[in-house]
Amino acid sequence: MGRAWNAVLPALVSLLLVLACWLGVGIAPAQAYDNPDLLPDHPTPVIDLAKALTDGQRISLEENLTRFEADTGWKLRVLTQYDRTPGQAVKDFWNLDERSLLLVADERGGNLLNFNVGDALFALMPRTYWVELQTRFGNQYYVRDNGQDAAIVDALAAVEICLERGGCQVVPGLPREQWLLTLSTSMLGGLVAGFASYPRKEGRKVEWAWVLLLSPLWLILFGALGLGPILTRTNDLLPVARNTLAFLGAALGAYLIAGATVGKARLKDADQG
Repeated sequence: MGRAWNAVLPALVSLLLVLACWLGVGIAPAQAYDNPDLLPDHPTPVIDLAKALTDGQRISLEENLTRFEADTGWKLRVLTQYDRTPGQAVKDFWNLDERSLLLVADERGGNLLNFNVGDALFALMPRTYWVELQTRFGNQYYVRDNGQDAAIVDALAAVEICLERGGCQVVPGLPREQWLLTLSTSMLGGLVAGFASYPRKEGRKVEWAWVLLLSPLWLILFGALGLGPILTRTNDLLPVARNTLAFLGAALGAYLIAGATVGKARLKDADQG
């Protein structure tokens, strides 16, 4: 009897679940992914379902985006969401077209920001621009230090700057973390140039042959990776001067270290001789 009951019980449970689902007993209806009921009943460029913005920030952002659209014709829209979303319904609500940008802020993913970019914007800012924009302002460290509101506002400000310029290849501005990376590559390029320049034979002061031979390496480190990201993102000359001094200082240090090492080796050989 026990064995028979154990065999019948799973089937009865399955049957009851099917009947419950069919009759709707004790089970809440599933929420549709596209829910136009979440859309506001008035025109607005910002739908803040996740409450990422204060009332003052939302009103200010609405005024800014409305004014920007009136002045330039570019349509920038913001949707923040968490457990509820209107989904594709926003496309008809905002009449999104090729001159539209939809910024979706959702903290459930690895990155807060996502962008739905119109084709006309891709003609001015390439895909790499939008990837950089997302990783700079939407990463968890930026959001942790500045807040979701700042991530949204700062990302939109960068887009507005580029649209007013007629397009950008990279995101304007030089974050501290990126500058430190360029500083490191500048110093590394200086070390390569410094070690290469120390003469291998007596009577020479600089080994120009080796400097030229290794020039592709230290020029990439100092020029392309050390100065390039700065010159394409900001007009500030201070980081350029700092990276140049770091390159020259590292080159001089490497030159002196190489000289001291060679000098010790020669003294050792002389003592042994």
